[in-house]
Amino acid sequence: MVKALGLISGGLDSSLAAMTLMRQGIEVTGVAFETPFFNADKARAAAKAIGHKLIIENISDIHLQVVKNPQRGYGRNMNPCIDCHALMFKLAGDRMAKDGFDFLFSGEVLGQRPMSQNANALRSVAKLSGYPDKILRPLSAKLMDETLMEQSGLVDRERLLDIQGRSRKQQQALAKEWGLLDYPSSGGGCLLTEEGFSNQLRDLLTHTPQATTSDVELLKVGRQFRLSETAKLILGRHRTDNEALQQRASSDHIKIRCQNFSGPLGLLCGEHDDTILDSAAAIVASYGKGKNEVEIDMLCITGDEEFVRRVQPLPRETSREWLIR
Repeated sequence: MVKALGLISGGLDSSLAAMTLMRQGIEVTGVAFETPFFNADKARAAAKAIGHKLIIENISDIHLQVVKNPQRGYGRNMNPCIDCHALMFKLAGDRMAKDGFDFLFSGEVLGQRPMSQNANALRSVAKLSGYPDKILRPLSAKLMDETLMEQSGLVDRERLLDIQGRSRKQQQALAKEWGLLDYPSSGGGCLLTEEGFSNQLRDLLTHTPQATTSDVELLKVGRQFRLSETAKLILGRHRTDNEALQQRASSDHIKIRCQNFSGPLGLLCGEHDDTILDSAAAIVASYGKGKNEVEIDMLCITGDEEFVRRVQPLPRETSREWLIR
């Protein structure tokens, strides 16, 4: 039996690509990747609904290096889509060669995304992956050059599709015809495409080029304040944020909270002096119940050490000047 390994996001396109091949009797296995910027939750749901095997692989460390230094640059925000897709095909291709799959596929549609899914971009992705002759895009295959898989008879080209452009009307019609009734709306899923998160990531990588995936995970929690070239404050917005900061704090961080009033937890990251520490404490104070006090005691915890800094709560509008938006 012919066996295909596909990049599965769980969206409509990758699901239809898998179904297109399955309807030809091809044994389909999906692979979904997880990083701090996206997870495989939708892929899990799609694989269960369609009925194909799914492999989940965490690629956080290697993917972060691509995000830091993409060969083909970024999209509108911090999304290096061409390099990201090439990396995924490279990793999937290595698994294909190891586990005996016949070829790779994806749900990419010609012209759906002007920058990352035009003809040149799709060719670049295939070339960068190292497996240019093993990649099939079933949804647009009839609009593209015939692949070796089609020429050799592994795949019936006549039963592939000729979808192109940004409209998803054809995909939606096919989903209805093929009984795929529950699928997520298009777009979203990758934090790198979001302006606010991209601004925070850009700030992190500018000031901390050696940032790790743990540093990136902290970007997803609370408000982020840039206090200096070397120091940043993360401030919880609600109980869930506060709990996440509590769990993710390391011995290199200083946890800051109001000693005698309820309020959020702050996490001071990076090198700092007493002036920066007091500024961080004043910001944390400005978001707590003691924000109108003349002065307030702020408890600071680092490792096993605890100490108190007495500060004047900063006016909220002044605090926001340091906010990374």
